[in-house]
Amino acid sequence: MNICFVDTNLFIRYLTNDDPVKADRVEKLLDEAANGRIRLVTAEMVIAEVVWVLESGYSLRNADIAPLVRGILATPGLEVFNSALVARAVELYSSANIDFIDGYIAAVMEHKGITELFSFDRKHVSRLKNIARKEP
Repeated sequence: MNICFVDTNLFIRYLTNDDPVKADRVEKLLDEAANGRIRLVTAEMVIAEVVWVLESGYSLRNADIAPLVRGILATPGLEVFNSALVARAVELYSSANIDFIDGYIAAVMEHKGITELFSFDRKHVSRLKNIARKEP
């Protein structure tokens, strides 16, 4: 079976339908993956870029973006590398109203049992109750 990587722009076209012809092509590709004719993979950085593009280019909020990312994670035939960490990052991103990358950092820290973070970011890190922020 053919394994192919999915880039950010395919997700953006599909999620926003800003180019219906391309969105339809992506939908067909996802159907092929769901039916087992192709295996699709993507990475955490692609998901981070999807979040950034939807925030900056489409002015969507955390509450609008989180279900879209959860949909990507639940797509049959698509593997997101480190999907459990991405899922936890999305949960923190939406529930704590923090940046997605901060959510991902917190998810990695939780996974590794790390509770202290060196950071100058007081705003977002202070919203994470299980992390103690320190400054050098």
